[in-house]
Amino acid sequence: QVQLVESGGGLVQAGGSLRLSCAASGRTFSSYAMGWFRQAPGKEREFVAAISRSGGSTYSRDSVNGRFTISRDNAKSTVYLQMNSLKPEDTGVYYCAATNNRIIATLRRDYDYWGQGTQVTVST
Repeated sequence: QVQLVESGGGLVQAGGSLRLSCAASGRTFSSYAMGWFRQAPGKEREFVAAISRSGGSTYSRDSVNGRFTISRDNAKSTVYLQMNSLKPEDTGVYYCAATNNRIIATLRRDYDYWGQGTQVTVST
């Protein structure tokens, strides 16, 4: 089992940047592929980005490609989401998740563990 704690959220103006972190504890971090999801008010939780166990493969939703970068540091048991050129539509609670899958996963049901989330608000 693994415990996940997100940090780094906040209020930022459109065009600004934030870096989210997700610190993991428990079972060996490199055993999990990792993902970031977000949930806007009144909307379903949606996939944002994912990274393989080694960090060698990543995948992001189209709307964040070129703006968001997912990365991980297995020595620090931490996964990151660097968010640049933020837009108001990026506003939401961002969740970190871990999956026992061997490959990158994009569906909520494929993830086994979740953090509590961190709020990101992008103002106009």
